[in-house]
Amino acid sequence: MKQDAVKRDLVLVVDDSPDALSLINDALEAAGMDVLVALEGRQALNIAARMQPDIILLDAVMPHLDGFATCEALKQDPALCAIPVIFMTGLTETENVVRGLDVGGVDYLTKPINPDELLARMRVHLNNARLTQSAQSALDTTGQHLMTVSPDGLVHWATPQAHALLARANVSELWIETSLRPQLADWLRRSPAVNDQLALKGLDYALSVRLLSHQSNGDFLFKLVDEQRGTGPVLLQNQLDLTTRAAEVLYWVANGKTNKEIGEILSMSPRTVNKHLEQVYPALGVENRTAAAGVALRILVRE
Repeated sequence: MKQDAVKRDLVLVVDDSPDALSLINDALEAAGMDVLVALEGRQALNIAARMQPDIILLDAVMPHLDGFATCEALKQDPALCAIPVIFMTGLTETENVVRGLDVGGVDYLTKPINPDELLARMRVHLNNARLTQSAQSALDTTGQHLMTVSPDGLVHWATPQAHALLARANVSELWIETSLRPQLADWLRRSPAVNDQLALKGLDYALSVRLLSHQSNGDFLFKLVDEQRGTGPVLLQNQLDLTTRAAEVLYWVANGKTNKEIGEILSMSPRTVNKHLEQVYPALGVENRTAAAGVALRILVRE
C-alpha cells in the first residue's frame, strides 16, 4: 500500500537529568517527533554536528559544558547556527533569562516543564525556522554573494557564492573573528544607509561589503563585493572584448533597463543605445536582447 513519506521533526534534548529526559522524550514522541538525547554540552555538539536536528531543547545547568556555553558554540558553527535553541532550566532570575537569549536562544522555559506549553512553543519556532530556511535556500540559488550579519558584526549566514569569494581572498576563520567582525560592528554602530559600502581592511585581495537591507530579526543583509574583478561594465568589457560604451549599455540591459532608461543613465539617445546593441549582438554571437542579457548575467554572477 502506498504511503506518503512525511518528514518527522528531529529534536535534540540536552539535560543531565534522566527523569527530565524521560518526560520530554515521551511528550515529543507522542507528538510524532523523533528524539535524540544528550547528557551534557560536548556530547550535544557532537550529536548536532552529525545529525543536524531541527530544534534543540537545552538545559542551562549541566556539568562540564553548561547550556549557555553550548549554545554559544552552536551559534558560532555556520552549519548549526540556524537551529533554534529553547532553554529549559530551573533558573528564573532575569539575568539568566537575558543571558540565554543573548547567547542565541529563541525561547526560555522554566522547570518543571509543561509538555503542552513546550510543544506549542516548539511549533512556533520550527515554523519560523522553516520560513527562514526557505528564504535562505532561495537566496542560495540566485548566485549572489550575500550574507546576514548581526549588529555586533557576527556573520550568521552566507550564500555558497559568498563563501567561495572569501576563500578566493584567502580569508581565514581567525580573520573573520578578529578583523571582519570588529570592522562590521564598528561600521554598523555608525548607522550606514542602505547601499552604503565599506572597503574591508587587512586583506591582500580587495573586498568590500554593501548594505542591502535591515532584517526584521535585527540582522543586516550585506552583499560581498569583489573589488579585485572591477565593476560590472569593466568585467563585461574585458571578458567580451567590447568597447567601453557597448559594455556599459550591455550592463544596464542585463539589469533590465529599457533603451530609454539606459539613455538617461548614460546621457545618450535611445537610438544610440540601439546602435551599440547592434554591435553587441554579433560580438556575443546572439540575436536578441534577452540572449545578450543572459550572456552578461553569467559573467556578472560567476563565482
